[in-house]
This record gives sequence, C-alpha cells and structure tokens, in this order.
Amino acid sequence: MRYIIERMTLSDVPRVIEIERLAYPTTWPPSAYRKELQDNRWAHYIVLRDKKILEEHLEPSASEAEKPRRFFPLSLLPGRSSTATTSPQLASIIGFAGLWLMVDEAHITTIAMHPDYRRQGLGEFLLTSLIDIAYTIGARWVTLEVRVSNYVAQNLYRKYGFREAGLRHRYYSDNQEDALIMWTDEIHSPAYRQKFQEQKAALLRKLEAQG
Repeated sequence: MRYIIERMTLSDVPRVIEIERLAYPTTWPPSAYRKELQDNRWAHYIVLRDKKILEEHLEPSASEAEKPRRFFPLSLLPGRSSTATTSPQLASIIGFAGLWLMVDEAHITTIAMHPDYRRQGLGEFLLTSLIDIAYTIGARWVTLEVRVSNYVAQNLYRKYGFREAGLRHRYYSDNQEDALIMWTDEIHSPAYRQKFQEQKAALLRKLEAQG
C-alpha cells in the first residue's frame, strides 16, 4: 500500500511541527513532542508516510545517480515557505497522531493531516491505527475531545463508536470554543471488535484501490 504507519521518532519532530502549524491554530512547541517521546512512557505517537514521495526522490535515474542528493523545502503546500530543508524521508510524513494510556483508557491527544491529503480516508487511517494501539497496550476504552463546530471529525468518530459523554467549556485557547468529550464502548466487547475490524478492512481496501 502507498501509505504506511510508523512510530514517531525524535528526528520526525520538525516535520510534525510544520504539519501541526498547517492544521491547527495553536500548536505544541517542539520541546513538548521531544519530552513526550523521551520521557512519557504512557505516550504513543505515530506518523503517516506517503511512500510515493520517497519513491520520487530516492530513486534517481542512472544519469543522476552520481549527482549529490538534492534537498527540497519541507512544506508540500504551494506558496508556503519553510525555514528549513529536509530529506525525502522526513518530507514523506503527511500526518501524525498520538494517545496517552491513562490506567485503562486510551486518550487520543491529537490527529493532524497535511491539508493537501485531507478527505482521502487518511485521517481515518490514523484513527484506526490509534485504536489498534489501544488494543495492544491493554486499554478498555478510547476517549478524546473535539471542537463542537468540527462536524466532519465528529461524524468520523461516531462511525467508530464514539459517543458524546460531556462538554469541556472554553477548552480551546485560540477562540474559547467548547469541546465535546467522546468515548467508545468497551473496545474488547465482541460487538465493538467485530464492527471495528469490518470498518478497518473496508478502509484498507479503499486505500489499496487508491494505489
């Protein structure tokens, strides 16, 4: 498949920060991600890569094979400048996500996609990957907060069994918007597991068909 999920590493942080700046009005500082990766044993972060970017830049033609490798701007958005340059390996990151394990709850902290890759099922791919991690680390439920105005995200979460469980008033610092608190049912229940596996399989078939 064209898209792959990998564990986030410290070397991924510059690209992660740039995508977050494109995706959200407020962002974490790079030091926060480094601390999460180095010091928080309960944190699990992943990146989503587009292998096509790697193939386009890591497979030079025979005539170019002897030339020094060229580096290119970090940002993939037309008209956006970047303060840094990077390798194709780093630029292949098009999204990221993370969660914390809190006793037996997997709390999704972030899901972010590069704007050029939205509405292709890739945010859903990140979500299913986080739920897979929740199974692996022994969580019983998955929870998150989402802006009350973000109906697209809410519909995606409802598709995967999240339900409204409360409201956090003035949760978002940029505009004081409220956040919906959403929870899944017990993810190890036979009904939830079966539905999740069916939806995940359908998503993977869709992504495979995209090439």
